[in-house]
Amino acid sequence: MVLKTHIDILSDFSDETIVGLTQLARKHDFLIFEDRKFIDIGNTVQKQYKGGVLRIHDWAHIVNLSVLAGPGIVQALEETIKNGAIQERGLLILAEMTSKGSLATGSYTKASIDIARQYPQTVMGWVATRELSQFADSKIEDEDFVVFTTGVNISSKGDALGQQYQTPTSAMAGGSDFLIAGRGIYAAADPVGAVQEYRKAGWEAYQARIQ
Repeated sequence: MVLKTHIDILSDFSDETIVGLTQLARKHDFLIFEDRKFIDIGNTVQKQYKGGVLRIHDWAHIVNLSVLAGPGIVQALEETIKNGAIQERGLLILAEMTSKGSLATGSYTKASIDIARQYPQTVMGWVATRELSQFADSKIEDEDFVVFTTGVNISSKGDALGQQYQTPTSAMAGGSDFLIAGRGIYAAADPVGAVQEYRKAGWEAYQARIQ
């Protein structure tokens, strides 16, 4: 289980936020994925990841990034992870996005795969709308990468700001390993019930795929 956060939208963020999150993660055995989407030169990204008021490296097991700035951003984050006292950290490369008109397509998506393969010790996979083998020059099925699929919603097809959703069934059929359901859960009248519904739908879709 993974909890995805956008920590910089919290108006009451403090050290208590970090303590509470990490305690809950240990108690309930889940990982924390900070959806920060790092995109800058390596030196700046190191400071954003390790320092500042958010101190993301201290508490987020997973962060994501765009390779628009080139492979140096991955190198910088990997160095921070390897030089830090906390080793249980992983990176996801933002290979695709679910928003209408997204430019994260084609050669950019292919570059996301190529760069990920250069850093297999820290890059655990991609954020994408589907499995990405069609963009690779050689087989990636046997490599240890996973696909996190955003924009999963059972009851909506999108919003007025360009978001485009797919269902747990279609996402799993497309090769997803982790389904990311945001508003489908936190905006539901019964968020706990919604979590159970998404978990059941995702598991059933996964079983159908592997059969």
